[in-house]
Amino acid sequence: MLRYLRYLILAAVGLALLIVALANRTPVLLKAMPDDFAAFLGVTWQMELPVFVVLFGGIVIGVLVGFLWEWAREHKHRVTASVKTREVSKLERELATMRDATSLPQDDVLAILDRSKAK
Repeated sequence: MLRYLRYLILAAVGLALLIVALANRTPVLLKAMPDDFAAFLGVTWQMELPVFVVLFGGIVIGVLVGFLWEWAREHKHRVTASVKTREVSKLERELATMRDATSLPQDDVLAILDRSKAK
């Protein structure tokens, strides 16, 4: 049921994006620099694109910058988690070693009694 609801929501979002794209097909001139600065440098980079391409491109670039920013911000948390994971595995190995060392009975009579309790 939830899968169909997800497909319905994705279809609605896709339809809304299609409607926005069809309504904003007018071409606009996209420039990398202001005219005076471009004339000073002798480089004029510009291209003509539909408005919806500029709009959707801006959204995609914003989401990517946000993801990268958040990934960089969480670096210290990932490092801490990695250190703690290594520490936990080391302590688990030590505990297993200690359990093995203490589980062996010191006396043959105690070993026989422990075997009979286990059955």
